[in-house]
Amino acid sequence: MSNNCCTTEPAALDIEFKPDEIALLCKALGHPARVKLLKHLSNYGECFFGSLTDILPLAASTISQHVTILKEAGLILGSSDEQRVCYCVNEVRLAQFKNLIAGL
Repeated sequence: MSNNCCTTEPAALDIEFKPDEIALLCKALGHPARVKLLKHLSNYGECFFGSLTDILPLAASTISQHVTILKEAGLILGSSDEQRVCYCVNEVRLAQFKNLIAGL
């Protein structure tokens, strides 16, 4: 099943040194639970429709807070339909982060 939430437009990778962007992204990945969530979604591939509480032994409300931080940083995308939510990694944003780190 295809879902537009995880479709990102190809973008030129910006390698300009941007300390504010680096700090924002590092802060978003500054908790082990968020790193685990990002890694799981990255390994899963397209859209993950399962319960994120199956991935981490945390309360749903806590996981929701972690997901919000990752979404605000642009590292993951998400959308919902009437019955479920789709989460996936924003591959363009992750590539930008990798390039910013490589430029340090």
